[in-house]
Amino acid sequence: MWRGMIVLAGLVGAAGTAHANSRYFCSADDKEARFTLESGFESDAGHKLNHFRGALIVKDEAQSTVFGKRVFESQHLTNHWSRSGELLMEVFDGGGDDTNGATLDLVVVAGERGKPAANFSGTYSLTITGGEKPYAVEGRVSCGTK
Repeated sequence: MWRGMIVLAGLVGAAGTAHANSRYFCSADDKEARFTLESGFESDAGHKLNHFRGALIVKDEAQSTVFGKRVFESQHLTNHWSRSGELLMEVFDGGGDDTNGATLDLVVVAGERGKPAANFSGTYSLTITGGEKPYAVEGRVSCGTK
């Protein structure tokens, strides 16, 4: 009986760990932008997205009138990849009436394939097109698992 309880406790603990590793968060705060992204992927094969949210503040005064503060939801995460320590996410905001046709593309590339870690770093690129002046910046991002 006790063996069964110990085995069951071990399985429950392992299942919790696997689920926790499917939730990622990334953030950056530099002279160009401040953002946070949080995503969750199912542990099953295919790693289907089950949760995404984020927020972004563009610090450039010329861009802040259009994309100053944005909130992202699952429909904004257009591409994602998570495998063996590597995380890639692309967030696309097609704008709308409030952006006068301008669009925003945020790409995060973090981690290193074959070297999974609880905390890891990478780079981001932020591009705004279709506005008065094209805007493209890059910076460092910190990520981790929950």
